[in-house]
Order: sequence, then C-alpha cells, then structure tokens
Amino acid sequence: MDASSALAGLQAPQDLTILALSAPYLSPSPTVTPKRNSNASSNDGRENATPAILSADLTHYQELFSKLRFSYVEQVTKERFLRAITAEQPEFVDASENAELEEQLRGDKAALKERKQEVREMVRELEEQGRSLASRYDNIQLQKTQLESLPNGIANLEATIAVLRQSQGPRSDNPSLSLPLQPTLTLLGEREEQLADMDRQIEALQAALPHKQVQVTAMQDEVSILNAKKIRAVDEAREARRRRAKGGGVGDELEERGRWLRGVEAGLRGMLEV
Repeated sequence: MDASSALAGLQAPQDLTILALSAPYLSPSPTVTPKRNSNASSNDGRENATPAILSADLTHYQELFSKLRFSYVEQVTKERFLRAITAEQPEFVDASENAELEEQLRGDKAALKERKQEVREMVRELEEQGRSLASRYDNIQLQKTQLESLPNGIANLEATIAVLRQSQGPRSDNPSLSLPLQPTLTLLGEREEQLADMDRQIEALQAALPHKQVQVTAMQDEVSILNAKKIRAVDEAREARRRRAKGGGVGDELEERGRWLRGVEAGLRGMLEV
C-alpha cells in the first residue's frame, strides 16, 4: 500500500457522535435507532464533530436519562399505588416490614452511592482519554494535510532541480564546485576565516603605514645629506688624488673618509629597500 492509498483510506468520512461511538458497546443487532430533536448536534455536522459537540451531546443525553429515570420512578409508583387500591385484597404493611424495607433501602442507597462514585471516576477517566484522543486526532489530521501536499512539493522541487542543472551547463572539473551542502559550508567557513585573517593583516599594515612613511622621509633626508657629503667627498678625493699625484700628504685621509661615506650610503640604501 502506497502513501496515496493510505491517505485515501484516512479521508473516509467518520461519524463522531455519541451514538456512533457507543454502538459497539450497545446491543449487537439494534433494530431501532433512536432519534432526537436537539440543537446540541445535527446529522449535518457529524462529519465535522468536535470535542465541544461531543460534550454537548453527552450533556443532552445525561439530561434525557435523568428525565427518563424520574418518569420511570413516577410511573412505577403510580402503577403500584393503583394496584394497591384496586386489588381485591389490599396489601397492608406493618412497622417491622417498613423497618426492614428502610434498612434494605439504606443498603441499596450506599451501594448506589458507591456505584455512582465508580461511574464518576470512570467518566473522568473517559473524558481525559477522550481529550487525549481528540488531540491526537487533530495532530493526525494536520499531518495528513501535510502529507497530501508532499507529492506536489516533491514534484516542484524535482522540476526546480532539473531547471537549475540545465542552467548550470556542463559540470566543472573543480571538485570544490560539486561538494554536498555540509562540506561546502565547511569550506566556505575556512575561506571566510582566511579572508578575515588577511583583512586583519591589511589593517595592521595600514596602521603601521604612517610611521613607515615618516621613517622613509627621515631616511630620504639623511640620504640627501649623505649624497651632498658624498659629492663633496668625491670632489675632495679628486683634489686629494691630484695633490697626491703632485706629492701632497692629505690623500690617504680623504680616501679613508670616502670609503666610510660609501659604506654609510650602502647601509642606508639597504634600509630603504627593506
């Protein structure tokens, strides 16, 4: 049996009334179905019976049985009285028989009271069970409605998947583009963490950029001063070489000074390049 046939079976009309629910507990072959004229519930509303309607039915039948009991006691009392006064030999009851009947009546009343208490407990349990069954029935009806909409929803999703697959074109060879949902979310989280790390590094570099620019400006000023000293030292070296060629004595000192200035220049240029 598939889901559609099971749902069709659940959609069969059900008669949720007091008489219908109590039919299995009554006579196995009833010949007459009692009818009543009441607004508590009607035959037209049996298909949409609710716990409130069933409660109204129960109250109505309780009132009917109460009236029927009173009528029965009244009728039986009248019949006995009429038989007693119309009989050829009237029955006379003495005090001992009245006392015996009163004692029996007290025992019957006590037994009846116990039975009524048992019936009240039974009715209370039945009401609780009825409310639980009504709640379960409502949940089943809701689930049935949801199940009825599932085939159309599944068909629509399959059609949407087919359209999306056609719109995607040929599948890519990149395995990252064909991952299931959970691995895709994991990979997306890793990529977002990497981007966040790169953003933090960029922010740190941007924060350190003004200080680096100040350092570069200061080094450029120092390089300009050193270039000026270099030019002056080169001129002095040339002059010292010329003098040494003529036999002067200050060439060695100027040459050492030139080497020192070249070393300082090379060090500063290395710092600027870094």
